[in-house]
Amino acid sequence: MARILVVEDESIVALDIQHRLHKLGYEVPTLVASGEDALKEVTASPPDLVLMDVMLAGSLDGVETAEIIRNQYNVPVVFLTAYSDDSTLQRAKVSGPLGYILKPFKEKELHSTIEVVLYRHEIEEKLKKAHDELELRVRERSAELATVNEELKRE
Repeated sequence: MARILVVEDESIVALDIQHRLHKLGYEVPTLVASGEDALKEVTASPPDLVLMDVMLAGSLDGVETAEIIRNQYNVPVVFLTAYSDDSTLQRAKVSGPLGYILKPFKEKELHSTIEVVLYRHEIEEKLKKAHDELELRVRERSAELATVNEELKRE
């Protein structure tokens, strides 16, 4: 069961999202209303995914918070917001979210977006691990070849 952190400053909306996520089979360990609280929560117990509103309580908005979460914790973020203006969308794109859902949303839309994002993140992590392993093997083989070349030069 995937753990999802909900970052939403309107408590009624946050509770509705939590209820819907529980109904869909997800775990929602806590609800937070600010970017600062989201960062504390992600640091203490990284979730599998963050559902993030753009406008939040506190000094960090959702876009700034999402960028920090992506860069420092590698946790996928999906924006769940009522803001669809071009400037907000452009700012959000820069933070590297894996999804953007407009409120009001349908449960099916929420569920399918979450599932696709979780799958995509899993595949990207596997690819990164395979890439890192391949790079290590190439370095090891290059070192072996350099040693063999040195031996051949001495002979």
